[in-house]
Amino acid sequence: MTPFRIILIVILLAGLFALKIVWQSGSFKTIENKFGGTVQRMEGVSGVEDIAVDQSTGMTFLSSDDRWATLILKQPLKGAIYGLKLNDSIPLPINLTIAFAQEDFHPHGISSYRTPDNKLILFVVNHRNAGKDFIERFEYRNDSLLHQESFADELIISPNDVVGVGERSFYFTNDHNEHLSAWRSIKDLLMIGTGNVCFYDGQKVVKTSMEGLKYANGINKSLDGTKIYVAASSARAIFVCDREMTSGLLKKTSEIFTGTGVDNIDIDTDGSLWVGCHPQMLKFLAHAKNESAISPSEVIKLTPLANGNYKQETVYMNVGSEISASSVGAVYKDKLLIGPVFQRHFLITKMK
Repeated sequence: MTPFRIILIVILLAGLFALKIVWQSGSFKTIENKFGGTVQRMEGVSGVEDIAVDQSTGMTFLSSDDRWATLILKQPLKGAIYGLKLNDSIPLPINLTIAFAQEDFHPHGISSYRTPDNKLILFVVNHRNAGKDFIERFEYRNDSLLHQESFADELIISPNDVVGVGERSFYFTNDHNEHLSAWRSIKDLLMIGTGNVCFYDGQKVVKTSMEGLKYANGINKSLDGTKIYVAASSARAIFVCDREMTSGLLKKTSEIFTGTGVDNIDIDTDGSLWVGCHPQMLKFLAHAKNESAISPSEVIKLTPLANGNYKQETVYMNVGSEISASSVGAVYKDKLLIGPVFQRHFLITKMK
């Protein structure tokens, strides 16, 4: 084979690989504004990346961090957990961690858990500036969040989201099983999955069977706690796992291919999954570096069917002008709350 043909083949293969990446990122996906209800824009709360709703009371927690200040300005600001009482006639977000002494507080994924004796616990992924990541545990009491303890472990490497399954036990996702490096970025480009799911049983962190995930992201549990749902953003899929209640180990039973960049997962009172999504990932990456670059938003609903499959429906979609880079869609009654990764507002919508 001549050198010219070798060069031509290399160029062709590189082109095909690039085309595959562009296709998998959703660049060819049709984006159009879609929502059948009313929308209220709530200003002044930055980067509401995740939302946790206590369905028994309507008490809602918002994870907030100004990620643009960190990534673009290189001037990290203290993040916060805001509270929102959705049964109030005019729900207003209140900073519940303003008295939290830790200045190096950068919340990401969160999860509320109500104990059998009616305590309301909030688990929070916290990315401290020193490069060390923690899972924080708070208790919500008398309209305040009281910090209880910080969990650190060598397996808490690059945590993204958390779901509480007990007063001191939880699952969490690592979107990567290694810290940020050039090699990790190359693996991402090559679509090599390195994410995983780990479990803290109240005493120690252990690995589960969920390894090699393509950007492990949101995680949640079924209403009865027997199943764990895991979002893999780059795979555009959600994995359904049976949970071994004693050991915490997971067994993947099915995979829901959604065709969109899945992020955080919320569960409604009927057991349906509501997922904040990034339908065009390359625009999301541009949005992360440039406040004026918009990124499409999408919220999908996955309804369990009797045959074990799931019915998928796009409930909300926007080109990015109303809200960009939606990472969560959380439901309470007829309200759908939508939060972004970066922008300094979120949405409270009312569905028809």
